[in-house]
Amino acid sequence: MDIAGLSTGQMSHACAVRTCYTPENAREKREAAGVSLPRFTLLVPGNFSRGCHSVQLMLRYIIRRLLQAIPTLLGVSVITFLLVSAAPGDPVSLRTFGDPRMTEETKDILRRQLGLDQPLPLQYIAWFTGLSIRGGDQVAGMTTPSNNCGYVGNLNVTVCDSGGGIIRGDMGTSIDTKQPVWQRMVERMPATLQLGITSLIVSLLIGVPLGVISAVYRGSWVDNLIRFFSVVFRSVPVYWMALMLILIFAVWLGWLPSGGRQTVSLNMSFDLWDRVQHMILPVLVLSFGPIAYFSRIMRTETLEVIHTDYIRTAKAKGLAPNSVWFLHALRNALIPLMTVLGPAIVGVLAGAVVTETIFAWPGLGRLTINAVYQQDYPMVLGSGIFFAALTILGYLLTDIFYALVDPRVRLS
Repeated sequence: MDIAGLSTGQMSHACAVRTCYTPENAREKREAAGVSLPRFTLLVPGNFSRGCHSVQLMLRYIIRRLLQAIPTLLGVSVITFLLVSAAPGDPVSLRTFGDPRMTEETKDILRRQLGLDQPLPLQYIAWFTGLSIRGGDQVAGMTTPSNNCGYVGNLNVTVCDSGGGIIRGDMGTSIDTKQPVWQRMVERMPATLQLGITSLIVSLLIGVPLGVISAVYRGSWVDNLIRFFSVVFRSVPVYWMALMLILIFAVWLGWLPSGGRQTVSLNMSFDLWDRVQHMILPVLVLSFGPIAYFSRIMRTETLEVIHTDYIRTAKAKGLAPNSVWFLHALRNALIPLMTVLGPAIVGVLAGAVVTETIFAWPGLGRLTINAVYQQDYPMVLGSGIFFAALTILGYLLTDIFYALVDPRVRLS
């Protein structure tokens, strides 16, 4: 590399060859720098080069984790399918209960149309790939406008393609409402996200400061009180806490509504205060556990941080106590908190199933519970895969955030 024409400042920022630019634009970069460089050699600032290398490592790490998630999702799909299939009862009998027009022959036809007369391995293949396999020539009886069938003479089987399947991004059709599973989930998703995100924000805003205060006043009555309620909130079951809050604030005091997302009216107009009132109790129930969890973690990490040299230096400079605790100590104590955000997101989703059912909140959790009661197999399976994907995504985001906030972490 010819560096005769470089100034001192340019030489201080020169670095080795990097792959952050393509060979097509390398000549433009050489001409802009005013130097003579060999072919495919590029003068790149050192900070930019290191940034490009970090981005490449992050992308490779994300791709590797996504590929590792495929076997996990496959295993979850198998386990979920076996659990749903082992549930007692028959969805066809449940749907036709009390209908005098439904004979046993009609039920058998309906069961065959749904594929419930097939062995479990074939049912799983049909749900996962959208391809159903039956012995013999059954093209005439199985072909429908949405189900294309063909006969394979060499194997003496009929293969039908419904055009769906999880592998194609189609979660199937709900047995209960005849709607696509994904469409029903999308309709309920805003309510669950509203409840879950609000609960997580409230948990962080309350749990993190409480943990810092508990560490600063270690051994005092404030510390003991925070630790006591942390144990209580972490130990009490979600359903019991929800019922107690409904009994106190909705039944006895009458301050808050006992359930629902909004007050039912003729015009169903949007009322912000009414929405907030309906959110208070379910958000509190979902927040109690994470608040206790975050406060205990922050107390432990803050106790380790406040004895370090830079905290002593900050105190020696005469900084205000609040500035020392919440600006200097808190920033480094937050790093380990990133490792529990993934489990916290999973915990909020798991708690939403119970909370939405108790408070009649129209979200994904309540939709899943109702599908279990109604033995709506495609709905239960779709919900299971969706929650599993969210869980994997939550843990992946935790690893990414941890690498971003802690420069000591190396993804290579």
